Amino acid sequence: MYTALYRTQRPEIFSEVIGQDHIVKILKNQIETGTVSHAYLFCGTRGTGKTTTARILAKAVNCLEADSDGETPCGHCANCMAIKEGTFMDVIEIDAASNNGVENIRELRESVKYPPAVGRKKVYIIDEVHMLSTGAYNALLKTLEEPPENVMFILATTDPQKLPQTILSRCMRLDFKRVPEKVLIDHMGEICRAKGIEITESALRLLAANADGSVRDGLSILDQCLAGGDTRLDRDTVLEFLGTVSEDFFINLTERVALHDVAGSLLAVDEALSDGKDVKQLMKDWMSHYRSLLITKYIKNAEDMLNMSSENIEKIRQQSNRISLEEINSAILTLSKTINDARYSSQPRVLLELAIVMIADGLGINDQFSRTGGRSTGAGAGPGTGYGVSQGGVAGGSASKSSVAGSRSAASGSGAGGRAHQPEGGETSTGQTQQGTPAQPEYDLDDIWSRVFEEGEALQGSYNLIRTGAVLAGINDSEFKVIAQSEFILRYIEQNRQQICDIMEKIVGKRLKLVCKTQDQADSYEEPHNYEQIAKEVENKLNLGIHVKVE
Repeated sequence: MYTALYRTQRPEIFSEVIGQDHIVKILKNQIETGTVSHAYLFCGTRGTGKTTTARILAKAVNCLEADSDGETPCGHCANCMAIKEGTFMDVIEIDAASNNGVENIRELRESVKYPPAVGRKKVYIIDEVHMLSTGAYNALLKTLEEPPENVMFILATTDPQKLPQTILSRCMRLDFKRVPEKVLIDHMGEICRAKGIEITESALRLLAANADGSVRDGLSILDQCLAGGDTRLDRDTVLEFLGTVSEDFFINLTERVALHDVAGSLLAVDEALSDGKDVKQLMKDWMSHYRSLLITKYIKNAEDMLNMSSENIEKIRQQSNRISLEEINSAILTLSKTINDARYSSQPRVLLELAIVMIADGLGINDQFSRTGGRSTGAGAGPGTGYGVSQGGVAGGSASKSSVAGSRSAASGSGAGGRAHQPEGGETSTGQTQQGTPAQPEYDLDDIWSRVFEEGEALQGSYNLIRTGAVLAGINDSEFKVIAQSEFILRYIEQNRQQICDIMEKIVGKRLKLVCKTQDQADSYEEPHNYEQIAKEVENKLNLGIHVKVE
């Protein structure tokens, strides 16, 4: 019976393990010095060699002889061969996903009491240990902390954060990293040469890129390609087996989308899917194409970084010059959200088609929000609202435009929060109109909002949520208004209200109240400060104490 490539190519000794030199060095040194731990925790993503390394370690502590270089395990003695074939009595592998109950661990605890039957150490390899139940963890604790002298535990998991701290503290933790693409390329190239298969460099790069750091995934894709019986593999052949399309397809699709050709874009995708291409793979590769457009805007020689030929890089660079950074940014965000939603949808094609319509019509996440939030007009703020805006409308009179970035000293000196000092129109030299009403300064909202991000991201990286999901709609003497794209963003802003107000005070030079609404709420929002302003004016003129109650 045929054995899968990832099984036939499984390493049997430490020198065959690829991409985990840091772990191999530690284990080999412990074996040579006799300081092997009683419990290990191997962490890392799938296909990086956790279980394989656990078996090699089990061989090392039970090997009968060293190899010709004096290293252990040798890989060919009776014990090593028995462990390889899975018949060695003293190496017990347990799948915690299907044996995760308290009873299973109690049976393990009982078996630990018996000494090794054949080897020097009895080794328990517990795979996917994060799947154990709480009761099973508790049953394992004491045995894991103080096992018999001739017993070793090796726990493997892809999700270490799910393990209780009591388990983590009892094990020596070793983290397996994703295998670099260059290492995967060299490894798969050697396999193909040994099998007499001619494979191009571009095909190897494509295989390694899709493996995403997993040796097993890379060998599984290569095995699929070799199953076709071809003696020569190129990039197009690999693309066929991956269920995706060539770079020319994405260049054409992106061109149609940039020209707002919705019908042509949908028909192009329909043709690709009719040919049997995978819709989810199509989404991922299209987003990778937009990433390529982004990279080529800034990097001249991007062949190695993008794993593409110089011809394709030149095509992408030409297209990148025709597409703005804002379009690329919006498309990447829209496709990223679509890919995430498609994970839980039974109709991913519909989501892809919707994303095409949104991007082609200029309704991507960024574009859609800038339309509803209205950066260019102040998002619902304008004449008569009492808010200073950056463009299109001066609030509360004819105050000259004053960027806060350029008037910090003026803001702190006068307490006016960036108020313009040069009189213009109906203003007096003290910054008041001829009617005696204080003139509202006009703020550069984009500049202020950018500085809020800069200050906030220094405190916590999640401020990017505000950057992509909210706009600063306006500022007046007492408050600033923020329009959130969704209820989720609104809740996030409310959770960070104090911090945002502190940053705004630092920028404009005075304490302002934060008013945050979603777009729907903002459309029907009536500014409360108008009543307060009237009350203050009446109070000053009549020398009366007035309380404003808003219901």
